[in-house]
Amino acid sequence: MHFLDQAKIYLQSGAGGPGAVSFRREKYVEYGGPDGGNGGKGGDIVLEAVAGLNTLIDFRYSQHFKAKRGNHGQGKDKTGASAKDLVIQVPVGTQVLSEDKEEVLADFTEVGQRVVFLEGGMGGRGNASYKTSTNRAPRQHQPGEPSQEQWVWLRLKLLADVGLLGLPNAGKSTFINAVSNAQAKVGHYAFTTLVPKLGVVRHRQREFVLADIPGLIEGAADGAGIGDRFLGHIERCRVLIHLIDIAGEDPAEAMRVVREELAAYGAGLEDKPQLVALNKLDLADKELGEAFSKELIDAGADKVFTVSGVSGEGIEQLLDAVLSYLPDRTSTETKTVEVEDESTLGVGEEGEWSPI
Repeated sequence: MHFLDQAKIYLQSGAGGPGAVSFRREKYVEYGGPDGGNGGKGGDIVLEAVAGLNTLIDFRYSQHFKAKRGNHGQGKDKTGASAKDLVIQVPVGTQVLSEDKEEVLADFTEVGQRVVFLEGGMGGRGNASYKTSTNRAPRQHQPGEPSQEQWVWLRLKLLADVGLLGLPNAGKSTFINAVSNAQAKVGHYAFTTLVPKLGVVRHRQREFVLADIPGLIEGAADGAGIGDRFLGHIERCRVLIHLIDIAGEDPAEAMRVVREELAAYGAGLEDKPQLVALNKLDLADKELGEAFSKELIDAGADKVFTVSGVSGEGIEQLLDAVLSYLPDRTSTETKTVEVEDESTLGVGEEGEWSPI
C-alpha cells in the first residue's frame, strides 16, 4: 500500500424521484380520482471516519462518488423507494477542504464520526397530493429536487501525540525504531524518510503515538528539498521532539533552521513545546555533548537531552519528559493506529509523490 495524504474527489448526491400522475381505473368505480404517489428521496453523501486507515490511497483510483436517485412514485398512492445513502470511509484525521482549499468544510478527529456532506433531493409530489374539493382531477406533479454536487479536497493529518522532526540525517528513523514498533528505513544518506511514519511507544505503562516526518532543510517553506507539506501531520501533536545530529557541523545553526521553517509554515507549530535532543551520542564523547548543549541553550533551547538511538543512552530521560506533556493516561480504546510495514509503505515505483 502506498501513502497518500491529499486527494481531490467529486461528490454528487442523488436526485429526488418524480411524483406520479395516475388515476384509479377500477371496474364499477366511476370517477376514481387521482392516486399518483410521491417520489422517493435521493441518497445522501455521508463521510465517516473509520479505524484501520492511515492513507488516502483508495481515492487515487476512485475519484467520483455519486449516490443513486430516488424511485418515481406510482399509482395506487405508492410512494417511490428512497435511495440508500452513499457512505464514504476516510481515515481519522482527514479534513475536507473546498475546491480552492480556502475553507475547511469538515474535520474528522474521532473514530465513528459521521457527517452528511451533501443531502439527497426530496421526492416530488404526485398528483394525489394536489387533490382538493375544487380540483378533483389534478394532473400536476413535481419532478423531484435536483442533486447537489461539489469537488472537494481530502487532506489527511495523522493523529499523533508527539512529533519527531529535524534536519535530514539527524537519526530520526533510528530513533523511532528504537522507541516504538515502527520499522522505518534507515540509511547513511539524507532523505531516507520520504513519507510520514507512525509508531506506538510504550513507556512506563503508558502508550502514545509518535510521528516521524521527512527532514526539513533551509528553504523548505519555499519548496526546497521535500518541502514543508508534511508538517501538517504534526499540527495536532501535543509536544515536538527536535533531534539534532551531535556530529553535525553546527548544532545551533541546525536548530535555528528548523525553527525558522516551523515559523514560516505557521499553524501554531512554532509555539508548540519542543524537547531538543542531541542525537548520535555514540559518535561523540560526553564533553562534546555538554559543550553543544550549552550552545543550544544559549541559542534559545530550554533544556537539551543527549541521546543515542543506537545504544539507547538518554532515551528514558527524554521519554519521561514527553510523558509530562501528555494526559495522565492515553486511551487506547478511542485511538487506533495501524503502522504500515516499510516494505509496503512508499511513494510509488518511480519514487515521486503525486496527490492524484
